[in-house]
Amino acid sequence: MVGLSSFIRFHALRSPDRPAIAFDGDRISYWQLLRRIETMAGWLAARGIGPGDVVALLMKNSPAFIELTFATSHLGAVTLPINYRLAADEVGYILDNSAARLLICDAELAGAVPPFLHVAFLDAAAQRDSTRLASGGIAGKMHPRQPDDLFRLMYTSGTTDRPKGVMHTYSNFYWKCADHVVALGLGAGDKLLVAGPLYHVGAFDLPGVAVLWVGGMISIERDFEPARALASIAREKLTGAWLAPVMLRAILTHPDRLDQDVDSMRWVIGGGERTPEPHVRAFTDFFTRGRYIDAYGMTETCSGDTLMEGGREIEKIGSVGRALAHVEVEICDADGRAVAPGVAGEICLRGPKVTRGYWREPEKTKQSFFGDWLRSGDVGHLDAEGFLYLTDRKKDMIISGGENIASSEVERVVYELAEVLEAAVVGVADPTWGERPVAVVVLKPGAALTFDALQRHCRRKLAGFKVPKDLIVRAELPRNPSGKILKRVLREEISAAMKGSG
Repeated sequence: MVGLSSFIRFHALRSPDRPAIAFDGDRISYWQLLRRIETMAGWLAARGIGPGDVVALLMKNSPAFIELTFATSHLGAVTLPINYRLAADEVGYILDNSAARLLICDAELAGAVPPFLHVAFLDAAAQRDSTRLASGGIAGKMHPRQPDDLFRLMYTSGTTDRPKGVMHTYSNFYWKCADHVVALGLGAGDKLLVAGPLYHVGAFDLPGVAVLWVGGMISIERDFEPARALASIAREKLTGAWLAPVMLRAILTHPDRLDQDVDSMRWVIGGGERTPEPHVRAFTDFFTRGRYIDAYGMTETCSGDTLMEGGREIEKIGSVGRALAHVEVEICDADGRAVAPGVAGEICLRGPKVTRGYWREPEKTKQSFFGDWLRSGDVGHLDAEGFLYLTDRKKDMIISGGENIASSEVERVVYELAEVLEAAVVGVADPTWGERPVAVVVLKPGAALTFDALQRHCRRKLAGFKVPKDLIVRAELPRNPSGKILKRVLREEISAAMKGSG
């Protein structure tokens, strides 16, 4: 049996009273969680859901999200978590493309629901306990699944195109769990803060419910709010977390952060963008008993392909770590040939947790592989020890006067300025040079930065053609749910502003 409810049943029979989920003051034991999963599997079956059917979840974080995901697996059906920040037409595209049979939605998100035949809404009580929907229902029977069976569709955030449905099998998921258990030393004593959205691999998979796989506990926050997250760490004595960069910065800069005891935290996984040294040092100054783990991963791999090793964070600053036990990383040229250490190229991945492709997209699937190597679309290099360094998204490479400019290289220098809280460098059209680099920054409270000061600093660190030719100060940077800065949006907004002023 490889269904997700199998390991919940294992722990429920051996340690029935052990807490599996904490949520807003509630505790749900492994025995209670198993009974809720079985009850909701029966509820789904009564609505015609069976093996292979797609069940979509448009929900914020809650115990019901976990219960319904596991109940869907219990029946042999396929879970489709959907980003609740999407507009109704975007949700409609995903429902149509996936051929979903049922949509389960938080009541307060009803405005994002397009016309759809089969929808069930969860009020606040059902979000805390999904069995409120199934009064008097009959427990569903577990349907046996095989490692290569599909357990989830997860649509990419679509930063460059219409979202694609990534297919995750049980094999993908369990190899991911095994790698994270080994790399992080997970056990029944681990308690994970789940503050990111569960529709995203960062919250669900990094390491996510792998903590339940080994009998630990997850502490779920419905929405991320730094003060609440800090309070949960202190109250529950949490040991680990995945936090997108913007979330971690909010915690590290919260004015009341020193009021909470965070000594229980052993590690926090970040990633999504290269972490500047000042941010790593700020982390260790606050989480004095924890370590910051820079990471690299993709939706297509259930996340977490490389992790930084303890004690090497500063020595290997700028790196996102080495490949995990069952992941291979190779840097390839445009023809798919491996390049030497130190040479930049496209990051490619191979291993049992890599997706077999995109739902109903055979051509895009074919384009995304060099043989059995998944093409990430990211540029990077490996050093002699196999540590991976990100350079850029291929589309984010700035070409100015025939010279390639890695925006992350310029960003690293901009981040050295004491006034800068966040920074992104993008290329915009230039009639002479083709493109010119523009720095977009968010300043620390009360700080000021002039364009002249920015240029003077960058000229000391960079070749002249890499120095930003414009400075834009903003209140915030646009990001996708995983915390990655949406440079496409910045480019479009800057271009539109240029046309408007012209």
